[in-house]
Amino acid sequence: MSAAPKSATLPDSEGMAVRRDIVTSTSHAAYIKPANELPVTRATFDQVMVPCFAPAPFIPVRGEGSRVWDQTGRMYVDFASGVAVTALGHAHPAMIRALTEQAHKIWHVSNWFTNEPSLRLAQKLVDATFAERVFFCNSGAEANEAALKLARRYANDRFGPQKARIISTQNAFHGRTLFTVTAGGQAKYASGFGPNPAGFTHLPYNDVAALRAEFAAHGADICAMIVEPMQGEGGMTPGTPEYLQAARQLCTEHEALLILDEIQSGMGRTGTLFSYMQKGIVPDIMTSAKGLGGGFPVGAMLTTADIASVFSVGVHGTTYGGNPLACAVASAVFDVINTIEVLDGVKARHALFMEGLKTINARRRFFCDLRGEGVWLGCELDTPWRGRSMDVLKAAGEAGLIVLVAGPDVVRLAPSLVITLDEILEGLARLEAALSRALN
Repeated sequence: MSAAPKSATLPDSEGMAVRRDIVTSTSHAAYIKPANELPVTRATFDQVMVPCFAPAPFIPVRGEGSRVWDQTGRMYVDFASGVAVTALGHAHPAMIRALTEQAHKIWHVSNWFTNEPSLRLAQKLVDATFAERVFFCNSGAEANEAALKLARRYANDRFGPQKARIISTQNAFHGRTLFTVTAGGQAKYASGFGPNPAGFTHLPYNDVAALRAEFAAHGADICAMIVEPMQGEGGMTPGTPEYLQAARQLCTEHEALLILDEIQSGMGRTGTLFSYMQKGIVPDIMTSAKGLGGGFPVGAMLTTADIASVFSVGVHGTTYGGNPLACAVASAVFDVINTIEVLDGVKARHALFMEGLKTINARRRFFCDLRGEGVWLGCELDTPWRGRSMDVLKAAGEAGLIVLVAGPDVVRLAPSLVITLDEILEGLARLEAALSRALN
């Protein structure tokens, strides 16, 4: 597959064919700061922000589709989507329209009230999934926090306080609250904060034998299992059908709840609305965020009416969950993604990405494995380049490309679901240049 820029067609977000000429220049009209705007640079971050992050040396200021421009006007192809968040790319017209319309109506109400956008979004999620009840929050961590609390409350009320053990997997990632970071089982995120919540067991991912042994030994005490259908932070490793189906079977047999963390894998990223729909299983609780809002902060926990009934008034809550602005935008995102055109388009883009990555690898073997589903891909570095994923990420930025990593050995790609062929080709050309620069 040629990496040369050219024009082509792919289904766009409305299912119509689009034709776009790739922007080959890495420059654009420079960002013009309004006269009354406080000047800031990357150095400002080090002066005023808590150092929880190490951001790139450039600051994005504008985006369109899968392209982003920084303060100097330089253009970057976006293969990251804000860590699988901007599912429809930047400045999607349906999202702008929804946000603008809702901004002229009502921005916030407390949870002493309900609101129309949240009810409409909840109805769409219920109609499209296994769920009968929805709880809205602001992030994936909060959605998982709610799911874990619900699972423990359900087990406590139905079976007694002894049924509190939660099964998770090694190298999982479920959020940054103390409860969810403990569920994730990665010491680098959980250490140094004092005693962690008790009652978690972490097992190897995709290990059916270990899972069966754990349930055989402690099934009466297990209230839930939380698992990603495909591990993202843990190396972009898909869950095997045998493993996920065993998890479903064992949870059912031992009256435990199966929680699927679809924070990253959901909202069309793997080619179906949610990943469980292609795995042959149905969860008891499912969490969603990231792509759900397309860039506007929103999270959701979905479950059945029976399980939800143990959360009576006042048992759990949130200030901003179900915010009208967030739900109006998320509803527009849902309407675009939940179409045959877009979901089939994700599968077509997967094939294009894999073809391009294999072509790069044929010219020079950078990767020992290319894996993933839909537009959620992991490129595992070959033996000579182990531990160098951050070098590739930095070189990609220098080449005008935004990518992610999934640990020290895996370059992660999570572009927009509606990225054009031109953007794919240009991004792959820049990725090859970055690989050559970083892994010399």
